[in-house]
Amino acid sequence: MTKRTLFFALCIGIVAPVASAAAPAAEEEGWTKLFNGKTLEGWHNPYEWGKAWVADKEIRLQADKKFFLVTDKKYRDFVFEGEILMPKGKANSGFMFRCNEKPNKVFGYQAEVDPSDRQWSGGLYDEGRRGWLNPDRENEASVKEFRKKTDGAYKAGEWNRYRIQCVGDHLQIWLNGVQTTDYKDSTDREGYLAIQHHGEKGQIYRFRNLRIKELNEKGEPKA
Repeated sequence: MTKRTLFFALCIGIVAPVASAAAPAAEEEGWTKLFNGKTLEGWHNPYEWGKAWVADKEIRLQADKKFFLVTDKKYRDFVFEGEILMPKGKANSGFMFRCNEKPNKVFGYQAEVDPSDRQWSGGLYDEGRRGWLNPDRENEASVKEFRKKTDGAYKAGEWNRYRIQCVGDHLQIWLNGVQTTDYKDSTDREGYLAIQHHGEKGQIYRFRNLRIKELNEKGEPKA
């Protein structure tokens, strides 16, 4: 081996280990999994009906009446992410946040999952109380603007990713990267997270990759 070849060999030996080291992605810091992919630990069903189980690292729901599977813990300011795969045929669902619960009842803010021709996925609904907040169903201009903004965001027959951010009274929803809701409301300052089955008999709703990043009142990750 010549001196020149030896020199390059030594350089490669020194540099290679450094190049192979990979630092964790900064965007992953601060996230907490809400579902471990194996059990329903951290979740409960406050209803006398409804079936929830784990299969293929997914939470699956089935029922013949509306019900919600709810987190054991309440959250205040946060960013939440989750994915949902809706069944074919008639179905409707949602991700509840800062919600409240009683026996056989869950109510509060909901990020809508609407596979129907209405196309209101990503809207903000006040379950069990005021109804639609965004869009305003009584305001034709509000509905038209919402549909224009969200056209094509929901993907029928595919996994759809939701992102919900709450800081103070500022509520925001994204669907597959498209911001669908930017709304201010102070009715609920904190509460549970929940996933919904609308009650269509025989239909199975599927959820995965549920996680949360808790924030402080300035919208920054908690220390």
